[in-house]
Amino acid sequence: MAAGAAAGAWVLVLSLWGAVVGSQNITAQIGKPLVLNCKGAPKKPPQQLEWRLNTGRTEAWKVLSPQGSPWDSVARVLPNGSLLLPAIGIQDEGTFRCRATSRNGKETKSNYQVRVYQIPRKPEILDPASELMAGVPNKVGTCVSKGSYPAGTLSWHLDGKPLIPDGKGLSVKEETRRHPETGLFTLQSELMVTPARGGDPRPTFSCSFSPGLPRRRVLHTAPFQLSVWEPVPLEEVQLVVEPEGGAVAPGSTVTLTCEAPAQPPPQIHWIKDGTPLPLPPSPVLLLPEVGPQDQGTYSCVATHPSQGSQESRAVSISIIETGEEGSTAGEGLDKVREKQTDLNMTGRMADKKGMVSGGGCAVNSPHLSTGSVGGPGLGTLALALGILGGLGMAALLIGVIMWRRRQHRREERKAPENQEEEEERAELNQSEEPEAAESSAGGP
Repeated sequence: MAAGAAAGAWVLVLSLWGAVVGSQNITAQIGKPLVLNCKGAPKKPPQQLEWRLNTGRTEAWKVLSPQGSPWDSVARVLPNGSLLLPAIGIQDEGTFRCRATSRNGKETKSNYQVRVYQIPRKPEILDPASELMAGVPNKVGTCVSKGSYPAGTLSWHLDGKPLIPDGKGLSVKEETRRHPETGLFTLQSELMVTPARGGDPRPTFSCSFSPGLPRRRVLHTAPFQLSVWEPVPLEEVQLVVEPEGGAVAPGSTVTLTCEAPAQPPPQIHWIKDGTPLPLPPSPVLLLPEVGPQDQGTYSCVATHPSQGSQESRAVSISIIETGEEGSTAGEGLDKVREKQTDLNMTGRMADKKGMVSGGGCAVNSPHLSTGSVGGPGLGTLALALGILGGLGMAALLIGVIMWRRRQHRREERKAPENQEEEEERAELNQSEEPEAAESSAGGP
């Protein structure tokens, strides 16, 4: 009886040993064929074996046997008792069991846990930063991995060492998406860092993808190096207006320039009469064709990412209104200056001539200027007399010149006539001389 109990115990141990030996984990790449062996099955028919499957394609255990028909294109039992999956997919993950009985009646069980995987493309860094600023949060870049299964993980590295987010100077924003048809994953990881002032000026960053299954190779991006620079403090904000003073004529153009030297350059916003203007940030505010609606006080606000906001002094923009005579104050001033210049020139001309024509009398005008005591009437009279005298002298000179030209032309015309008369007289004299000789010869 004791011997029988011992024999029964050995049978139980052996059966358990066979079940344990036949249990293992299998990983297969998506789209590749997979063959699972049924241990203990006879190599040739007749075979007593049975495959049972519990996967993502089944709601309960699916039974396959050599005598039965294959399961569509998903799986079929081979002549040697093994199970073939021609192109394994994500839905084929699950448990596969085989129970085989040898010809001498020994039963063997095989148990498999099947998982599939897909190696993604090498991760890459999208929109990497070109430089970082110390003391403020900076986006280093976005690491992306596409086409993985299982999802896996993305990790960032600084100078070859893993970065552990602490939520303060280092933070990572992760996102995982799954394709609705293929079931593959896309991972995205955005790194934000706040470099310490006086730290490493040339840090090197990289990103890596780790598969969700063991014994799979880690994929790395190419490392990239960034420069870190210290920010320049925001100095006093200056507001420059052109034209200077801000008083302009209607329809003129006014240019306001906000000078806020700092690194990085701050954002500039504009305020009019204490109310922010709904304009995009810009260091220059242009007011073309200024009208009454543009009058008021203007200022600019410079906002720096690490130093807050600072407002400039206010400047006033005003319009020089048009007067009743139809000219602005500026234009009236210009006309007054022109009149003063004309009167000064007239007075100097009169002083040089020393006299003006006036009924044969000579009148000296030593006080003809904008400051003389005679008043505007005397100055105007002297101006008129001077102009008339000048015109008279010019007319006289022109008359003399014309008369001399006419006399010259008459003389030129008379010269040929006199020459012809002399020639006629000479001929008559020559003809009279022979006649006188003849008469003298024929005398008593």
